[in-house]
Amino acid sequence: MVEVGVPRPRVRILGIGMGPQHVTPEVADALRSCDYVVAAAKGDDDALLVVRRRICEAYGVELVVVPDPERDREPAGDGGYVTAVRDWHAARVAAYRGVLDERAGTAGFLVWGDPSLYDSTIRVVSQLTDDYDVLPGISAPQLLAARHRLVLHPVGQPVHVTTARRLGADIADGQRNLVVMLGATLDLDGLEDWSIWWGANLGDATEELVAGRVGDVRAPLEDARARAKARAGWVMDLYLLRAPGAAA
Repeated sequence: MVEVGVPRPRVRILGIGMGPQHVTPEVADALRSCDYVVAAAKGDDDALLVVRRRICEAYGVELVVVPDPERDREPAGDGGYVTAVRDWHAARVAAYRGVLDERAGTAGFLVWGDPSLYDSTIRVVSQLTDDYDVLPGISAPQLLAARHRLVLHPVGQPVHVTTARRLGADIADGQRNLVVMLGATLDLDGLEDWSIWWGANLGDATEELVAGRVGDVRAPLEDARARAKARAGWVMDLYLLRAPGAAA
């Protein structure tokens, strides 16, 4: 909740895809209008912060780095997960408020992919100010579909976008065509006859792609994931899973 009577900082939330090559003309113009960009650092060797820094340098915008608050990575159950994320967001609000209170002008927040999908920058910023706008970026599912030259859903059918943490429950609920994001590991046991289209670090020089029947590509997939992480120092992957017999 934004406090009544407190001067409102101006914020622009900008989707940047996977880096400088995905910055749209609209986002580029918005970046030039910012006085500075705020970014959380997850440690001294945060490789993703390096990419944000490259973008800021390309558009002549100062980067203000804020240490990212710690988050409980092993909460118990769905309720514990929601609570852990909520506490983490509250800590981020406090950290970012300290920066916004000290500086005048317009602040930018650079969001990986698109701000609408598995990112909480909008939730956090809405607690800091009501004077903000959001510009879209190229999302990871868009890149996945383009790289594999596929349509994410069969004709006349839906695609279910979920997280690796929810995958088992979603399949048990009857989902047969799923885009799966935010997986620390690849847990595909019992899905050997499903088809998979997988990608890691999409749009980066360390990009890796694998596609095929899950049972046939498990080993190459694990090797590709490890290779992407070793080359980049980080790995962001996602995949489309489609049940056997599902229409194309």
